[in-house]
Amino acid sequence: MSTVNLEDIVASESEAAKKAMGESTYNRLRRITTEVLEHAICDNTQLTKIISEEVEELIKDAKVSDKIKNMFRKCMLNTMTTTLVQQKDSAFIITGDIPAMWLRDSAGQLRAFLNLPDKTGKVFDAIGAVIKKQFKYIVIDPYANAFNIEANGNCWTDIDKSNYKSPWTWERKYELDSLCFPVELAYLYWKQSGRKDIFDATFLEGIKNILKVFETEQHHNEKSEYFFIRDNGIEQDSLCNNGKGNAVGYTGMIWSGFRPSDDACKYGYLLPSNMFAVVILKYLIEIIESNYSEEAQLIPGIRKLILEIEEGIEKYGIIDHPAFGKVYAYEVDGLGNYNLMDDAGIPGLLSLPYIKYCKAEDEVYQNTRKFALSKENPYYFEGAYGKGLGSPHTPDGYVWHIGMSIQGLTAIEQKEQQEILDMFARTDANTNLTHEGYLADNPETFTRDWFSWSNSVFCEFVFKAIGKLKI
Repeated sequence: MSTVNLEDIVASESEAAKKAMGESTYNRLRRITTEVLEHAICDNTQLTKIISEEVEELIKDAKVSDKIKNMFRKCMLNTMTTTLVQQKDSAFIITGDIPAMWLRDSAGQLRAFLNLPDKTGKVFDAIGAVIKKQFKYIVIDPYANAFNIEANGNCWTDIDKSNYKSPWTWERKYELDSLCFPVELAYLYWKQSGRKDIFDATFLEGIKNILKVFETEQHHNEKSEYFFIRDNGIEQDSLCNNGKGNAVGYTGMIWSGFRPSDDACKYGYLLPSNMFAVVILKYLIEIIESNYSEEAQLIPGIRKLILEIEEGIEKYGIIDHPAFGKVYAYEVDGLGNYNLMDDAGIPGLLSLPYIKYCKAEDEVYQNTRKFALSKENPYYFEGAYGKGLGSPHTPDGYVWHIGMSIQGLTAIEQKEQQEILDMFARTDANTNLTHEGYLADNPETFTRDWFSWSNSVFCEFVFKAIGKLKI
């Protein structure tokens, strides 16, 4: 049973999507999407009704514009109506225009729903089902970033080379953050719902896989077998040095091949992802103490990891900037090289309070925030309609809506929050949805019509703006 009429979705997608992907790729992805949706055992009508009613209750007296209310309505429903596939014992979520489940995106797509009262428990049922699917995938291959609904061998491209291949894997770009997001979602789900049903044997095996990868990738050069090569002529799609990435020295931090944008890291120690790892490792200690007391022997090793990563961040990750003072680097290699920039993808430096690494008032964070939102950051852009973080993943001049949402979620002053809300209202290209990136001088030109994660993070920002943010 299909959860949604694919023709309605395709009709809403612009010709730009076909042009960006190429007609052949676009048609292949739509065919796979149809096949994925047929795995649903029920439609999402009940969830849609529950969410619609709770959204209306939340915004009826909210002091935001009608435009923002309309965007909030549509974006809150986007994930449940267009991307969630409910199955017998779990659930699968596509990213939107790509019919695979990213560990990172799927967690980010659902985080906003933890702010709902969910009096029926049905929304939490769906979130728990996705978490179970995430940890099943982590058991299958903790180095993969995106997966298929079944072991069908579908993939972004069949030219990829790596040290392991599974028919479950859509793409095998190892991204440290992809192992952090499912733990964060599981922890927040547990704390908001009080449910422990997700903490089963598969979850525990997933935890052990995560810890093994973290410990291995602290010593990437010496211990890791991972490599990734995609010989398609696009530099950021592949790792240099025979797929192993640029050389790194030991820092105590965890090596990552790729960024949250799915672009290759310039230097292997991605600071925001290592900071996220510190946060979720602390969550794991609490999860183990409360739900796996028989596995207490894991905790000393986790504490050691936390200490080593934090020492690496302090020693290698803080740079004296001539204009902004002490700021966090985006990437370092432990050999004296560092990359001063920020990217709209989460986790990025702007998002540190959002991932709960530090408070928004923290001095080094505030210095870093000022840098990230300035023209000193090569991926900060301004135009006639909008301004904010972009990414090397998209052309210069494109501002990412997800970056705007993070700016709003980490803003201290209400004036800044309101300015960002106003910017959303004029940069959605009259779709009432957010996109990946839009041209700051012409928001009618944008990438990705159907990008569920961005829609959900926008909703988190609106929850904050109306005083209803719980997490």
